[in-house]
Amino acid sequence: MELFLITLKTLFSVAMAAAVGYLFLYYTSSWVKSQRLRKKLCMQGITGPPPSFLYGNVPEMRRIQLKANKTRRNHSEIVAHDYTSTLFPYLDHWRKEYGQIYTYSTGLRQHLYVDDLEILKEMNQLNTLQLGKDSYTTKALQPILGHGIIRSNGQLWAHQRKIIAPEFFMDKVKGMVGLMVESTLPLLKKWDAAIDTKGGLAAEINVDEDFRSVSADVIARACFGSSYVKGKQIISKMRTIQTAITKHGFLFGLNRSRFLSNNKKVSTLERESAVNDASVGLGKGSQQKFIVDNCKNIYFAGHETTAVTASWCLMLLALHPEWQSRIREEVAQVCPDGLPNADSISRLKTVTMVIQETMRLYPAGAFVTRAVLEDTRIGNILVPKGVCTWTLIPTLHRDPDIWGPDANEFKPGRFINGVSKACTSPQGYIPFV
Repeated sequence: MELFLITLKTLFSVAMAAAVGYLFLYYTSSWVKSQRLRKKLCMQGITGPPPSFLYGNVPEMRRIQLKANKTRRNHSEIVAHDYTSTLFPYLDHWRKEYGQIYTYSTGLRQHLYVDDLEILKEMNQLNTLQLGKDSYTTKALQPILGHGIIRSNGQLWAHQRKIIAPEFFMDKVKGMVGLMVESTLPLLKKWDAAIDTKGGLAAEINVDEDFRSVSADVIARACFGSSYVKGKQIISKMRTIQTAITKHGFLFGLNRSRFLSNNKKVSTLERESAVNDASVGLGKGSQQKFIVDNCKNIYFAGHETTAVTASWCLMLLALHPEWQSRIREEVAQVCPDGLPNADSISRLKTVTMVIQETMRLYPAGAFVTRAVLEDTRIGNILVPKGVCTWTLIPTLHRDPDIWGPDANEFKPGRFINGVSKACTSPQGYIPFV
């Protein structure tokens, strides 16, 4: 028996040593690969902060973030100031030091930050077989996105886009205006009732949460039709999953998949909202899987973003009552009964300008990120396969060289003649990712 225990301990020790050795070799080889990518970029004149062994620039990112947190301005000042230097201070710090194009690493991954308009223009013209979604970051979103269009690349992405795109043609979208009005009217009645209970005086209203409910209701009606009540239940579970995921950021490049795999609540909600790991296009029920996954993708892309943008819009209008007055006058002229329809929406020019300016100052997405799927020439840069490109949208949207000296100010009138006349280059406006 004693001999057996000694043998067992020996085998265990050997197994542990082998596992540690394997992990060391894996991380070392991955580090070498990352440094090769960095060298290829550096040989083309692209520089960046020097990385540390295995961790890359993550330690420096944390130091810069901690310093920024200690010197953070009052939260009320975020309305009038460029907030990117507070939320993403390391990217802002490196941009000032290394310019509009630089390279940095998070752990074992090499990144290329791009803020040059001409390079961005060329990137937008590349096909999806060259640039795609970064599987490392989107992997953490699999419980909520499945294998839908947001996570897919290449031919799978093209196939899904071909099927989904017609549903967002203008004639189809116009048909959904009624659903949107249907979902919004109860909210307005709720707000009126809250004010009435205060005798017509000011009432405290949780606008942000109410907008989340309305956007979820619209998506549920659009995706699930007459079964939208059941759809709202599914969306509620998906929102819980989303909250669990987004609590653990992955900008630093650290793997959070262990958190998700060990979280029983996420796993349970995943099953209840019909999330599974089956591949699209394979096996029984693939059509249902395709529909479920892409309904989830529509929810993820449209729920929180719509609610947050609407909240920012109301806040900005509250700070600029003159634009409230202009909108009221326009709605009274274009919508005699006070309710918009498919025909009147295109005539609400002032509303359009206010929304465009809101999305400029507070875009729904912070980044445009693309994985380089094969060696790709962008402008005069040969970007090697395996690099991930990043563009910080708020930085572009508040750049005085693109928008003028009043870039941090709320001035919807800049869009009176469209985006092309509002800035020096339309590439500098990315309201949607």
